[in-house]
Amino acid sequence: MKREKITQDAGRKALGEFAPDFAHFNDDVLFGENWNNGDIDHKTRCIITVVALMASGITDSSLKYHLENAKKAGVTKKEMAAAVTHVAFYAGWPKAWAVFNMAKDVWAEESAETAMAAHANEMVFPIGAPNDGFKQYFSGKSYLAPLSKEQVGIFNVTFEPSCRNNWHIHRAGKGGGQILICVAGRGYYQEWGKKAIEMKPGDVINIPAGVKHWHGAAKDSWFSHLAIEVPGENSSNEWLEPVKDEEYNKLK
Repeated sequence: MKREKITQDAGRKALGEFAPDFAHFNDDVLFGENWNNGDIDHKTRCIITVVALMASGITDSSLKYHLENAKKAGVTKKEMAAAVTHVAFYAGWPKAWAVFNMAKDVWAEESAETAMAAHANEMVFPIGAPNDGFKQYFSGKSYLAPLSKEQVGIFNVTFEPSCRNNWHIHRAGKGGGQILICVAGRGYYQEWGKKAIEMKPGDVINIPAGVKHWHGAAKDSWFSHLAIEVPGENSSNEWLEPVKDEEYNKLK
């Protein structure tokens, strides 16, 4: 597959009038000729550049640029971590810390997307769209996939790690309530005044109307459950206070 030619105009934009020769060497020689030299593949060249900057103690915006460039070239988080760890023994431990503090942010979004994709592969139901309509009642990001809105409402609700909804009560004049069926990941359900119950795939929770409770993901796991609305008269949800961090963090 033909590799896309690397081009750069940062030199001319920043120094075109003040130092045109430097801008030329930066844009046309360094990035134009050197970076397009096929004797070393682009991915390897990206890793070498990050290592060179690390060894020189350069941890400014240029390092971030080349970390992002490495990620675009296909360098994985695992590969970058291994490269920086190896070079740390030769270039210095503090320099490695500086690179890692920047690299973990560059690869953070990819890590979340990878974990989310892996979670999606564990179940047959879709994750759905961001649960923006109820985000004010959740600590963290959640996603909602309506599966059935006829006869009985069935929704697949997905929580990112540490996400949980506020304490709430399903109200109904008669009947009502909710049934939760865990379909992937690990999470918790807790009723007011009782200990939290761990939920794993296949676990079912029956929630009568009028019971104050919350449910959500464990700190180290994505979590999805089907939320089944039990038919009732004059049904409604009463959203209450968030689950306190100090109480949630006691859960393993």
